[in-house]
Amino acid sequence: MAENKDNNNNPNKDPNNPFGVPGNSNQKPRFNPYWFYGIIAVLFLVINYYFTGSKGPVQTNWNKVRTTMLVAHDIDRIVVINNEKALVYLKSDRLEKYKKEMEGTFTKPAEAGPHFYFVIGSVETFERKLAETQEALALPPGDRIEAEYKNERNWMSDILWSIGPFIIIILLWWWIFKKMSKGSGGGPGGIFSVGKSQAKVFDRDSRVNTSFKDVAGLSEAKQEVEEIVEFLKNPTKFTKLGGKIPKGALLVGPPGTGKTLLAKAVAGEANVPFFSMSGSDFVEMFVGVGASRVRDLFKQAKEKAPCIVFIDEIDAIGRARGRNPNFGSNDERENTLNQLLTEMDGFDTNSGVIILAATNRADILDRALMRAGRFDRQIHVELPDLNERAEIFQVHLKPLKLGEDVVVEFLAKQTPGFSGADIANVCNEAALIAARKNHEAVTRQDFLDAVDRIVGGLEKKNKIISVEEKQTIAYHEAGHATISWLLPYAHPLVKVTIVPRGKALGAAWYLPEERSITTREQLLDEMCSTLGGRAAEELVFGRVSSGAQNDLERITKLAYAMVSIFGMSPKIGTVSYYDSSGQSDYSFTKPYSEKTAQLIDEEAKKIIDQEYQRALSILGENKDGHRQLAELLLEREVIFSEDLEHIFGKRHGDSHTVVETVKVSEKGAEPVEAEKPEVQSAEIPDTETQENTL
Repeated sequence: MAENKDNNNNPNKDPNNPFGVPGNSNQKPRFNPYWFYGIIAVLFLVINYYFTGSKGPVQTNWNKVRTTMLVAHDIDRIVVINNEKALVYLKSDRLEKYKKEMEGTFTKPAEAGPHFYFVIGSVETFERKLAETQEALALPPGDRIEAEYKNERNWMSDILWSIGPFIIIILLWWWIFKKMSKGSGGGPGGIFSVGKSQAKVFDRDSRVNTSFKDVAGLSEAKQEVEEIVEFLKNPTKFTKLGGKIPKGALLVGPPGTGKTLLAKAVAGEANVPFFSMSGSDFVEMFVGVGASRVRDLFKQAKEKAPCIVFIDEIDAIGRARGRNPNFGSNDERENTLNQLLTEMDGFDTNSGVIILAATNRADILDRALMRAGRFDRQIHVELPDLNERAEIFQVHLKPLKLGEDVVVEFLAKQTPGFSGADIANVCNEAALIAARKNHEAVTRQDFLDAVDRIVGGLEKKNKIISVEEKQTIAYHEAGHATISWLLPYAHPLVKVTIVPRGKALGAAWYLPEERSITTREQLLDEMCSTLGGRAAEELVFGRVSSGAQNDLERITKLAYAMVSIFGMSPKIGTVSYYDSSGQSDYSFTKPYSEKTAQLIDEEAKKIIDQEYQRALSILGENKDGHRQLAELLLEREVIFSEDLEHIFGKRHGDSHTVVETVKVSEKGAEPVEAEKPEVQSAEIPDTETQENTL
C-alpha cells in the first residue's frame, strides 16, 4: 500500500525545518505557567529585601564588639536570645558610625535595632568576658551594660517541622498517582479513569486527510470498504431493497500490505465519527480494566452513532479461548474478549456502529469472533501483484527526482513479494544511494542497488576470504546457476555474484514466473537446482562444506511438504496432515501414527536423494560449461544471464512469463533466512522457497 502524500505540499511544514528537527523549529515556545509563578517569587524577594528595608541584624563577632563598640560606648543594650545568640542594639546617635557597614549586607537592619548579632557560646563564659572587659575599661557601675535574656519561639519553623513531612508525603503521593493515571489511561479523572476507553476520536473537528485516492492497488479490498462508506453516506440506496450494512469487516493480510492505511482512508472518506485504537489498549495490569474499556468504547460509539470503530491488531485480545498456556488461570484477555463478543452482537444490539478490525494472524482468532453477525466480511489484503506494485511505485516516486532511465514497470518486476511498505523503503533507499554517489537524479541502477541492499544486505567487498574458500564459493554458485539454466521448470537466472553481501558469501538472483499453482515437476526442478551447490562441491573437490546448510534446510522442508501436505507421494497417498485453520497449535498429538511418521521420513529422504543424484548427473554431463562458468565468476566476481547463454546456449523454457525477481544467496555454516521469499502458489507453512545462502 502507499500513501500519496507530497511532503512539499504540506501546509503545516516548516520550510526552514523540512525534517522536523526540534532544534531548528521557528515556532515560538509554548507559555509555561510555572515561569509566571517564578517571576512573581523573584519580584517578591527583590521588593522585600531592597525596597521595603527588611529587618535583620548584621553578623559580627565578640572581638569586634569588645574592641570597638564597648570601648567607644556605642552599645545601648545586649539581648541574649535562647542562650545562644546575642543581639546588639546601638545608641541612636551612633548609628551613622556603622551605617556603611550595615548597608553593605543583603539585609538592612531596622533603625530601632537590633543592629548586630553574634554567637555567645556558653552563657557563663559570655558573662565573664563581658564583666572582665567592662572592668578593664574602668566603667562606673551606672554605665555598665547588663545582658538581657529572652526565650523566643519560631512558630513558622515549628509548624514546618511538624506538618512539613506530612505535606511532602501528600505531594509525593499525589505526584505518583498522577503519573500512574497518565500511564494507565489517565486524563480527566486520573487514576479513577483507568477503565475508560483509550480510543482516539476523529470527527468533523479533527478529520483524517487520507482518502481512497492515496491507496494504490488493492482494488477489491477498496471496493469492499468503499461500500461501507457509501452506506453511511447514502443508506437509503441499500435499505430500500431490504439490505443491511455489515456489522463488521476484518482486514486480514501480511504485515506492510496497507491494512491500517486502508482504515485511515475510511476515516478520511466517511463523514461520521471514527474511533481508532489498538488491541493492546484493552490489555492492562488491573483486573477488569479491559472489559471496562470495551463497555466504555461501545457506550461512546452508541452515543455518536452512526460511526465506525477501528481496532488495529485485534489478535492482541481476540486469541481463541482455551488455548492460553496459562492453564486454569483467570485470563484477563479472555474476559476482555467475552465482553467484546457481547458488545458486538449480544442481547443488546448496536445499531449504527460498524466495527473495522485488522490483523495479520487471523488463524489464531476465536471462532465466535469470526462468525457472521460480528465480522460479516473478511477482506484479504494480500501482497501486491505486478500491476499493483507499479501503482504503488507511481505513488512513492512522486517526491523523487528521477533519471530518464527509470521505468516503473521494470521496477515492479524487480520487486516480487514486496509489500507496500517494502516498496516505500526501496524508493527511499534508492534516493539515499543516489545522494551518496552525488547523482543529480535517482537512476535505474540506484533502484537495483537499493533492492540488492534490502534483500541481501550491505555489500562487503573488503571481507577477507582465502583463495580456497573463494574457489569453493564460485563452483558452488556456478552449480546452482548451471542447473537452474538447464532445467525447464527452474527459475531463470539474472545474475550471480561471489562478492559477500550481508551474511551471505555468494548470491544469485532469479526471475521466477508468477504461478497460480505449482506442479510436482516444478517443485522437483527447484529442489534439484537448490542442491546444485552441494553437488558441485562433491563433484569438483571430492568433499562437501557447511556452505549448503541453508540449501539443505530449504529442500528438507519442501520435501516434507510434498509428502505430508501436498499429497505428492505415491506411498503416503493423497492425504494432507496440515491444519490450515491453525486451531491445533497446542495439541500434543500428531495427526498420524508412528508408522506413518517413519514412512514420511523415508519418502522425504527418497525424494531428496533422487534429486541430489539428478543434480550430480546434470553437472557431470555439463562439467566443461560448469567449469567455464566458475572460472568466469572467479575472474569477474559478477556474471549475468548473457554469460550463461553464451556458455550453454539459449535456455529452455524462456517462453514462460517471467515477471518477478527473487534473490537466492548462499551462506556458510550459519543459516540465514531470506528477506524476501519467492511467490508460492500454494500455502506452505514455513516452507517458503527462500534464499540459498553460502
